[in-house]
Amino acid sequence: MQNRTHTCGELRLTDAGKEVQLCGFLENFREVGANLGFAVLRDFYGTTQIVAETEEAVGFFKALNKESTVQVKGTVRERSSKNPKLATGEIEVVPEAGGLAVLGKCLHNELPFEINRSLDADETARLKYRYLDLRNPVMRDKIVLRSKIVSAIRKAMTVHDFLEITTPILTVSSPEGARDYLVPARKHPGKFYALPQAPQQFKQLLMTSGFDRYFQIAPCFRDEDARGDRSPGEFYQLDLEMAFASQEDVFAVCEEVLPPVFAEHGLYDRASKPPFVRIPYAEAMETYGTDKPDLRIDLKITNATETLADCGFEPFAGQEVRAVVVSDFKESRKFIDKHIADIEVVSGAKCYWFRLDENGEIVGGIAKFLQEKKEAVISALGLKNGDFVALGAGTKDQALKTAGVAVKSFGTDVPGHMDKEQYVFCWIVDFPMYEIGEESGQTEFCHNPFSMPRGGLETLLAAERGEIDPLEILADQYDLVCNGVELSSGAVRNHDPEIMIKAFEMVRLSEEDVKAKFPAMYNAFTYGAPPHAGIAPGIDRMVMLMAGEESIREVIPFPMNKNAQDVMMDAPGEVTQAQLDELHIQIIKEDAE
Repeated sequence: MQNRTHTCGELRLTDAGKEVQLCGFLENFREVGANLGFAVLRDFYGTTQIVAETEEAVGFFKALNKESTVQVKGTVRERSSKNPKLATGEIEVVPEAGGLAVLGKCLHNELPFEINRSLDADETARLKYRYLDLRNPVMRDKIVLRSKIVSAIRKAMTVHDFLEITTPILTVSSPEGARDYLVPARKHPGKFYALPQAPQQFKQLLMTSGFDRYFQIAPCFRDEDARGDRSPGEFYQLDLEMAFASQEDVFAVCEEVLPPVFAEHGLYDRASKPPFVRIPYAEAMETYGTDKPDLRIDLKITNATETLADCGFEPFAGQEVRAVVVSDFKESRKFIDKHIADIEVVSGAKCYWFRLDENGEIVGGIAKFLQEKKEAVISALGLKNGDFVALGAGTKDQALKTAGVAVKSFGTDVPGHMDKEQYVFCWIVDFPMYEIGEESGQTEFCHNPFSMPRGGLETLLAAERGEIDPLEILADQYDLVCNGVELSSGAVRNHDPEIMIKAFEMVRLSEEDVKAKFPAMYNAFTYGAPPHAGIAPGIDRMVMLMAGEESIREVIPFPMNKNAQDVMMDAPGEVTQAQLDELHIQIIKEDAE
């Protein structure tokens, strides 16, 4: 039986007089009298006003709780009091006798939150009752946007001759930078599958198999903590790989595919045109204090160490000092204090400041320590009357971090320093291949261990001979950044077994270790692998940017909370002893002390 002839967002004045059937959720009912009331029926497509003009119809709606699903059979007529804010605001539907039916009764007199105001509710309540939260048209539109974006990306990738191929979800654990989610193997006691952190090895194996251009809207699983632009547990990425390709080939595809999608579906209709700006990693850190610069902001960092380290201000003595000059600054002392405090919280270090007033005098903050060097400070920083200067000090990394946070804070909130309504992409290139690990204190891979070192085997051998510092080795590796958000890391892959072994030896892993940890990939490469390169921009982050959201959870249909819990499904949950026995798993509880 057909439940409806039209949707709740479809009827117009030209439909007046038609006999129709509508189905939807009862959003609201307003009783005017015993024989008159107005109901709002809502479905995925919109809302329609239903007029109850009989005691029977009024009683029907009064007996129902909000959000019950109902069917209405009736006649469309012109509204006497039109609502120009609604697409269906010129019409209403009058039910026929016996034309009202309950399809699904809401058993709750009170809802956890008002559907149309769900975004104001506590996040825990929104996630627990996500199916109600998603009834809010604002939330619905975000998920619709996500679908359109994914569809547009798929179409563009196909146009560029990429073949969509799905890769396994159950695989083997491998060291890729984050914790694995492990799955016990029932038929192999004591052994575990791992959910893939990314399809990295499989897509490289596809290139070795002779496939030329691969892509996938790939689910990835990482047991890591949440933050605003990262969801714990699982996320999706546009995973792509190209055979016989260089960094330039990958750049060309991304620069053709992504800007049109952002411009068409994003909050802003402007997006970078090819080629994107390219910034070496070291330059990005020196200029912006971050490898994720927001190029909509025109502020940059200046090295003020030579001028300010010996100014007599104790925190600067013997330290690196970095300055951020904000021109045309007319903000209040209250504004300054708030932003300085925020910068200190985010950077974890003190932020200092002073101003050059309209009379050319250095005032405020640490001004008293700069009077004897006034002209040198003005000259070194290129100051003009009305400029404000924020300062970070400490080690080079700390000074840059503080100054970088100041760039974002003041650049975003001081008028005239941010052209906000656009999507500005850039490539961060020339990443170091290795770094000193914070915990180990030893040489470790800086990013992707499968990247090709710049200069190949000769560079690694030179480092082995002590001719160059391993920390000076660069990788053919790149990040894609948009509006201060890292969308993806990518690289030209290390497809040569000899170079791969030497690269891993630099982090104290032997040839046997490489063969044991990456047997399929290593063995495949011994059969002749083509040079290949790829990247994997995050779908969730792209949708977040295009929707203008600060939290990634706003654009995921059923996200976990910050503690990696699905409070709606009550996951993770306990399992029965029988299930544990079948998997040969024993839970050992720590003794309470």
